[in-house]
Amino acid sequence: MSANSADRPGQLDVVLVKAGRTKIRYSGELLRDDGTRIAVRAAWAGSGVRDFGFVRFEPGDVFTEYYWRDRWYAVKEVRSATGALKGWYCDITRPAERSGPELVVEDLDLDLWRSADGTDVRRLDEDEFAESGLAESDPEAASAALAALDELESLARRGDFAALLA
Repeated sequence: MSANSADRPGQLDVVLVKAGRTKIRYSGELLRDDGTRIAVRAAWAGSGVRDFGFVRFEPGDVFTEYYWRDRWYAVKEVRSATGALKGWYCDITRPAERSGPELVVEDLDLDLWRSADGTDVRRLDEDEFAESGLAESDPEAASAALAALDELESLARRGDFAALLA
């Protein structure tokens, strides 16, 4: 847990785990937790600029992140420092687990991007997912992950993200 998180009401430490190790940990503002879905707002936690070619994440960007305890994904609305919507970055994950001021999410390598205008919907990191060995070590989880990616892609192409996040 990050320093003094217990002393910060309304704060939640987000811990992204990959292959059993902490990939990144950052603090965000807990917006709501209805028992199924958790919403957090956080500043871009990366160091410097991350340019994917189709979008740039940079200091000042604000992420409104949605995690579910019963779904195999997380959806992150990305806005620039000026508030302009860049799009949605979606992680395929095991269902989120919250314990007090900490939210732990296991990244399963697959991702999806949907641009703000909906013209760019792309599946990401399918090669990393294949190389992860999850299909062999946990076939049920691999199947759930692929089904989650298909579901998100369908929602993204139909423009149904607003309903998902409402």
